[in-house]
Amino acid sequence: MRAPGFFLAANAKMESLPPVSHKVLAQKKYLFTPGPAPVPPEVLLAMARPMIHHRTPEFSKVLDSVRENLKPLFGTRHEIILLSSSGTGAMEAAVTNLIAPGEHAVFVNGGKFGERWSKMLSAHGAVPHEIKVEWGRAVRPEQIDEALRAHQEARAVFMQASETSTCAVHPVAEAGAVTRRHGVMLIVDGITSVGVFEQKMDEWGIDALVTGSQKALMLPPGLGIIALSPVAFERAQKLKTPRFYFDLPRELKAQRDEHTTAFTPAVPLIFGLHESLSLIQNETLHHVYARHRLMAAAARAAAPALHLRLIAPDNPAPGVTGILTPEGFDGSALVRLMRDELGVSVQGGQDQMKGKLVRIGHMGYLAPFDMLVAVSALEIGLARLGYRFEAGAGVAAAQAVIAQGT
Repeated sequence: MRAPGFFLAANAKMESLPPVSHKVLAQKKYLFTPGPAPVPPEVLLAMARPMIHHRTPEFSKVLDSVRENLKPLFGTRHEIILLSSSGTGAMEAAVTNLIAPGEHAVFVNGGKFGERWSKMLSAHGAVPHEIKVEWGRAVRPEQIDEALRAHQEARAVFMQASETSTCAVHPVAEAGAVTRRHGVMLIVDGITSVGVFEQKMDEWGIDALVTGSQKALMLPPGLGIIALSPVAFERAQKLKTPRFYFDLPRELKAQRDEHTTAFTPAVPLIFGLHESLSLIQNETLHHVYARHRLMAAAARAAAPALHLRLIAPDNPAPGVTGILTPEGFDGSALVRLMRDELGVSVQGGQDQMKGKLVRIGHMGYLAPFDMLVAVSALEIGLARLGYRFEAGAGVAAAQAVIAQGT
């Protein structure tokens, strides 16, 4: 029940205001894309420190620290390898180090990034076998089991933990049980899951888990990160596939044994990662994951309040919420209006969802009250483009979730 004062304020007649330029509304920028995500001031300052050489004890100390402090986010006791690349570079490193040309692999295709596994496998001469999943849905463990029975020559299963293009989560733990039973490797894209919700690489039987710097790690793009199980590392050592820069055994030897990198690293990003991991440790992973859950719940609550549907209603991702735009509505125009006129950047849909989807990212350096800004801008954009709804309904729904969650 609303408090009387709030009810009167919400329904009071507003004083007529003169129109203002969109430059006034967009003077302050807000970033709610599903990557890159906002970067904390402390991390920006850490990256702005004077440059040092990477073959020094000072750099080695920071490198060792970040590699160790990443392990809890991956849920592993095994070694972490940093690569100066995007997250896609880490994905490709997993392919080139673990699958030889001519070998078979199964991949889950439930979105744009599931498709990327197929393209990488094909580019490197492997034979990919698709598990097709409807966009917005999760793969079922029995689908993986059926694919591995049909393709017993497969060496590995490639999948996403969180499919960013459809805002859906896949059941990695259950997939790991299936791959262990079949004796094949499980390679997981955790780019929008590591640091967003709990990952248990060792417990779930993941053989390679990758992520990128520009999501929950609260950094600019430019670092790819990968962890390998002992099975995967042994496989990478034995496999003689063509590779040079993304030679993971060579890179791990440099980072673990020599406390440096095989090639010139992205020094400022590694210093920034050192600071962002410190922020995560101070917050504690328990609270980091709880914060992401609350932001996701608040963003999702806005959809039904505005009579809109979620693309992934049954298995929504904690790092990004996908809201389907009304039938016949130009979602791309909505994204542009929010960005250019309101200063609030969200992301649209890809491929068959282009113009039909708005994706609101809530990863990393964001807090629950930021969702009120995102939803408020969404409402203004929808209204400007002619969609009719009760003004403030989405914001009120998000606010109610935040109030309850805190």
